[in-house]
Amino acid sequence: ISPVPPYSREQPIFTTRAHVFQIDPSTKKNWVPASKQAVTVSYFYDSTRNSYRIISVDGAKVIINSTITPNMTFTKTSQKFGQWADSRANTVFGLGFPSEQQLTKFAEKFQEVKEAAKLARDRSQEKIETSSNHSQESGRETPSSTRASSVNGTDDEKASHGGPAEAHLKSENDKLKIALAQSSSNVKKWETELQTLRESNARLTTALQESAASIEHWKKQFSACKEENDQLRSKIEELEEQCNEINKEKERNAQLSRRLQELETELQDKELELEELRKQGEIIPQLMSECDSVSQQLQAAEKKNKDLEEKVRTLRTEVEESKHRQTNLKTELKNFLDVLDGKIDELHDFRQGLSKLGVDN
Repeated sequence: ISPVPPYSREQPIFTTRAHVFQIDPSTKKNWVPASKQAVTVSYFYDSTRNSYRIISVDGAKVIINSTITPNMTFTKTSQKFGQWADSRANTVFGLGFPSEQQLTKFAEKFQEVKEAAKLARDRSQEKIETSSNHSQESGRETPSSTRASSVNGTDDEKASHGGPAEAHLKSENDKLKIALAQSSSNVKKWETELQTLRESNARLTTALQESAASIEHWKKQFSACKEENDQLRSKIEELEEQCNEINKEKERNAQLSRRLQELETELQDKELELEELRKQGEIIPQLMSECDSVSQQLQAAEKKNKDLEEKVRTLRTEVEESKHRQTNLKTELKNFLDVLDGKIDELHDFRQGLSKLGVDN
């Protein structure tokens, strides 16, 4: 059954969407979701009764039908959640909004509707008091006029004027009785609502205290987690510093390894150069000591020279093909070739001298 029949004069004045919750009736602590998803929540105004209601329907099920009274209070419990207590429904409603702005707008509208309901109640009380005072004044004036007529008039006048005055007095008395009965019933009703509100406030106070204790517990856990997080961050920073040091050491080791390889290459080059110099040292004393076989030695030297030239060409080809070799090896090889060319020139000069000596002899 729809909470707003089609013939009703209630009109929606504000509409939003939110997740609806109700307090657990057994524990009065936990929230029970009244809707599986966000539903429409609307403020309705009844012009005939001058009253306001909050209504929400999920499919064919009415999940909120709360009449707003001046004693109600809408409380924001978080940035996106608010609640209010309904003593007539004997429950507490909670709304979860998608954003803080929607919650703020709903709370502002709740305050406006609450003030309007309070103003309507004050006006109705003023009307009741005005009608009651008017009835009392009419009741006071009627007996005095009756007494005046009875004192100043004759018995016939009394008979002629007494009937209408008594009827008017009875009607006024009946009105006063009805007003007093309504006032007493309203007082009882308000006392009942007040008692219900007190009980609801007591439950809300208990729930608030439990929430505060829970908040303190979570604050302590949050502080402990924060301290642990700070410790972990400091450890992570220390490990990062150690990793940086290890990377620096690895880089230094790599540089030392490259330098060691370069030195080993240079050492091998120097050993080759020394071996060549030793060979040259063995050839030169042999040429000096064996003057008689200079021609044979010269042929051997030429042959060796050709071998050396072939080796030089081979070395040059290897040098061109192996571009990764060091610049020092090229320089030393060039020096060696210069020395070798000088030796060859010396041998050619020496041969020519021998030839001249042979011709002269």
